[in-house]
Amino acid sequence: MHDLLPLIPSYLNDVVDSIKYFMPEIYLAGLFVVVLVTDLLFGKNSRWIVKFIACAGILGVIIKDLLQISLLLINGQTNGHFLFNEMLLLTRTGINFKFVIDVLAFILLLYFDWDNNLAKHRKGLSDLYSIVIASLTGLHLMVMAVNLLSIYLSIEMVSIASYLLVAYRSESSFSTEAGLKYVLFGASASAIMLYGISLLYVYTGSLNLFGGNLIQGLTQVNPLPVSFALVLVLAGIGFKLSFVPMHFWVPDVYEGASTPVTAYLSTLPKVAGFALLINFLTPFIFFAKWNAFDFHLFLSAVGIITIIAGNFAALLQTNVKRMLAYSSIGHTGFALMAIVTFNSQGISALTYYLLVYGIANIGALALASYFTNVTGAEDVTDYKGLGLKYPLASVCFVIILISLTGLPVTAGFTGKVFVFSAVYGIYQENHDIWLLLLMVTGALATVVSLFYYIRIPLYLFVKRNENTHDAVRGSNNLIILVIIISLLLIFLGVFPDLLLRYL
Repeated sequence: MHDLLPLIPSYLNDVVDSIKYFMPEIYLAGLFVVVLVTDLLFGKNSRWIVKFIACAGILGVIIKDLLQISLLLINGQTNGHFLFNEMLLLTRTGINFKFVIDVLAFILLLYFDWDNNLAKHRKGLSDLYSIVIASLTGLHLMVMAVNLLSIYLSIEMVSIASYLLVAYRSESSFSTEAGLKYVLFGASASAIMLYGISLLYVYTGSLNLFGGNLIQGLTQVNPLPVSFALVLVLAGIGFKLSFVPMHFWVPDVYEGASTPVTAYLSTLPKVAGFALLINFLTPFIFFAKWNAFDFHLFLSAVGIITIIAGNFAALLQTNVKRMLAYSSIGHTGFALMAIVTFNSQGISALTYYLLVYGIANIGALALASYFTNVTGAEDVTDYKGLGLKYPLASVCFVIILISLTGLPVTAGFTGKVFVFSAVYGIYQENHDIWLLLLMVTGALATVVSLFYYIRIPLYLFVKRNENTHDAVRGSNNLIILVIIISLLLIFLGVFPDLLLRYL
């Protein structure tokens, strides 16, 4: 204890210095308190007030995210800056990921109460907004975590919020069952990851990825137990990314959760998970003497299996949410292609890809909510003949699905081109067979995805429904949202450089 006393002033000075780099997270914490207090003061009448405060607050957080870029540049810290005694690392890449997360969160906050099933919740949605904002703090921490302790705590913070969101509609037995499954699977994944972290600490006596003795210490240990421990940690991260074999929870949880919550689960934790994976891999990849575990081989094999499993399983689904759940697994495998490049071009391509995927996936699920609101449609076959009754929503659905497939001239196409370009650039340098297999698998999977995505337009416009009842008026808010999303996907597909130059 006495040995630590001389270090306390330097630790405190580091904490104080870190605060100015931590402003978006401080704003999120303050926003959480404001939303919570507003709900307590106004009760059930607080719905619109809470939503307005939450949305306005997230816009303020986005501005603070962008200001962090200039803060790093002004202080000459282009390679990043460690916070809170090397528990967190703020980098330009991390800021980009936080920006993507907050933009998608803003869209989701707008969307939540436009889903009729969720809006009917007897307790209202004010608690849900509080949970989402609290989870955003955890997501930001995941993006910056570079210590095994901060990695674990940030993941748990997001996991607890996710459990609450999935089971939010407690009056639905299916939703409750999905929430219970998610808790059980999540707890198992957490225990597995914590065991891996404990092994790494036993081997090295350090939890700091970028400092201390962790990487150097692992090179002194037998590669077999080191590989075992690293696989356990990657399994915990993989649970958030939903890559195979840590994907088994996705279909049931996505189908059982409310549709806006499904949109949340399929986007925000996934984006933060990829940022966390980058942080975890970076010190190993750039350590010259590292040869204990081949991350390139592991992630390439997982990526190929995930792409195949996700896309072919989606072919067999009839429920729209379940189909989008399996397709999100396929998109995870495709995004792993960019990770495997281990270079700046691949990371930029990944950031762009995750942003356009997130926007398109939220749009697809928003339209699933729209058709459920007006017709009660849950399965693809329920969409039969609805294209002529709801032409605007149906055309937007086609555009969004084209983007998810990766066809011209949408942002999904340019996102896949950027990822393929990054992988091919590395392949030209080393002619790695795994990179070639990834590209071939990704190209074939794009063709396969066309078959299950195209079924929705097929039922909307080609199949005829004998039921000729008049169309029910749907939510104008959802229509406006999906129109904006559709136009944005086309705009980013035609002018991708307007965004890519900043990533």
